[in-house]
Amino acid sequence: VGKLLIAEGTAGVKVNTPIAVLLEEGESADAAPVVAKAAAPVAAVAAPAVAAPAPVAPVAAGGTRVFASPLARRIAAEKGLDLTKVQGSGPHGRIVKADVEGAKPVAAAPVVAAAPAPAPVAATAPAAFPTGPSTEQVLKMYQDRAFTEVKLDGMRRTIAARLTEAKQTIPHFYLRRDVRLDNLMAFREQLNKQLEARGVKLSVNDFIIKACALALQAVPDANAVWAGDRILKLKPSDVAVAVAIEGGLFTPVLKDADQKSLSSLSAEMKDLANRAKTKKLAPHEYQGGSFAISNLGMMGIENFDAVINPPHGAILAVGAGIKKPVVLADGSIGVATVMSMTLSVDHRVIDGALGAQLMKAIVDNLENPMAMLA
Repeated sequence: VGKLLIAEGTAGVKVNTPIAVLLEEGESADAAPVVAKAAAPVAAVAAPAVAAPAPVAPVAAGGTRVFASPLARRIAAEKGLDLTKVQGSGPHGRIVKADVEGAKPVAAAPVVAAAPAPAPVAATAPAAFPTGPSTEQVLKMYQDRAFTEVKLDGMRRTIAARLTEAKQTIPHFYLRRDVRLDNLMAFREQLNKQLEARGVKLSVNDFIIKACALALQAVPDANAVWAGDRILKLKPSDVAVAVAIEGGLFTPVLKDADQKSLSSLSAEMKDLANRAKTKKLAPHEYQGGSFAISNLGMMGIENFDAVINPPHGAILAVGAGIKKPVVLADGSIGVATVMSMTLSVDHRVIDGALGAQLMKAIVDNLENPMAMLA
């Protein structure tokens, strides 16, 4: 090694950066050419850069490979020498520095000018959300059909942009489970009789909210959100619930849902839903949370996949309770009310096994509803 170009222990050295000069016996490091430092990256390039081919060892006309020292080869390249025309004086005819220093370059063949590179095309700025065919194309497609044009309001634009962003940037995966609701339905009926005098009527959705809130406490690593370059693990169970309104939806957040009673959750959810439908929610009432619930069971939908609401780590899609034949504990066949649920999970935040633990905790709470009051 004649000269070190990069100090030992240096970190972050880029690929293809020269790190040392190797010399043949009798060669001096002082004669080694200075390697120019890489230029700073240029902000804009007029034409696409073409990678230079890797240097190939020269081959004589007879097909025999020409042997030369690295320093001799570098000096020859700088002087434009054809190494196949140089007689080597080193061991076994190897070409060394002294052989190329006195050699004269052979006149180069005329170079045919390359065709000018095409002018670069300016990149089009990405739209807030993909539009597919243009407005003009779609209007032309349906110009002979009757239709009513609906202009996008702020809410619809926000929904379109956020959900498109979610599907394009969040690596969704889905976990599905069936839940037997018979114990919950019987327990709910019993509680509603006791709460009737207070004007409280619990819904199945109230139990689902409570079950999810407690599950997030039981599996705390799943109570998390994606924050760009990090994950935030939340301590409280702040559960968002999708509420359909005319022209869109809101997802009001029930904060500290794990700490609240079923009757408190029921009253708060009814209030938030009513104000959502009249668009009277304050921003802090529908922002935040780590987890969401979307329930279409009351519309007869048996199962579906919900889109995660960023930055949430997951969303639970709830279907309708359907009476189905099941195998009972004693092995006999019976009928049970079964509800299908699908958990959409952000794989950046929650891995498969962790998502399965969360889903199991939710199912266990729903199938053993009395435990949620303990």
